[in-house]
Amino acid sequence: MQYRKLGSSDLNVSVIGLGTNNFGNPQRITDPAESAKVINKCLDVGINFIDTADMYGGGQSEVHIGEALKARRKEAILATKFNIAKLEGESVKARIHRKIDESLAALQTDYIDLYQIHFPGNDVPQEEILGLMNDLVTAGKVRYIGECNYSGWRHAHADAVSAKLGLAHMVSSQNYYNLFRRQVELELLPFCTAQNVGFLPYFPLAGGWLTGKYKSTDTPGEGARRMVGQLQGDDAARQTLDKLDAYAAEKGHTILELAFSWLLAHPAVSSVIAGAMTIEQVEANATAGDWLMTDEERDEIDAIAGWDGTAEEIEGFGPGSAPVRRR
Repeated sequence: MQYRKLGSSDLNVSVIGLGTNNFGNPQRITDPAESAKVINKCLDVGINFIDTADMYGGGQSEVHIGEALKARRKEAILATKFNIAKLEGESVKARIHRKIDESLAALQTDYIDLYQIHFPGNDVPQEEILGLMNDLVTAGKVRYIGECNYSGWRHAHADAVSAKLGLAHMVSSQNYYNLFRRQVELELLPFCTAQNVGFLPYFPLAGGWLTGKYKSTDTPGEGARRMVGQLQGDDAARQTLDKLDAYAAEKGHTILELAFSWLLAHPAVSSVIAGAMTIEQVEANATAGDWLMTDEERDEIDAIAGWDGTAEEIEGFGPGSAPVRRR
């Protein structure tokens, strides 16, 4: 397993991370023991970066992780998220204080390595958000702070506020990014590269479209994820999938390995957040980033999966908020 610094922090994260929105999900993993098997296998193969959120599995994801890590907490770099997009009458200060304490209790730990604001709080001044998050760092409850679903301009504004007021700055940016969803290339990725912000792509496999499980000739199943169904119904996406599959095979790799290694070839990417429900999936994910892709290979893949820069959204508000399109 390879490791990279998470932006300007001193956190050495595995290039493949574990996304945990399957844990506690009534339709996925409901048994904490099954989640523990996945987490322990991750640690055994060198995956040390575990990413969750207070909302995953209705809060049960954090509970599952806390149980699994009781004896191995120091082996993991633990990241979670909180939400201030819908305060519903609660003050920002009360929300952040409540959320951090709830997450610490659920995770059975006294500190979180990376605490991320999950969605932009459009009506909340950055000074207020960052001041309160800085307090968590000062108190030792949080080591570093980051964001999820910000655009580049919003993260840059946050950095300017932090610098002006002498507050902890956000070391990471987490957003939706894969070969079929490339809006972050417009301004967020260039910003992260220039400012040494660790970028953390989620949904790297386009909901399973890039796992090798789906073929271009498949028709959307009733239980298919929304993004997979959209891609299966898109002729350009189908043709692109065939070309990517052929390119990977020519290089002696799977399309799963291509998808992860293409992301890791970008200098801003610190770790690719990949979900897993079985130890077999953990093993496949752990080795998928071993292809040290050259700039030439990444350019060739870009030519296959070219994108003209059009999109319905720039700053995202979570998966499914805009259609997945290829043109």
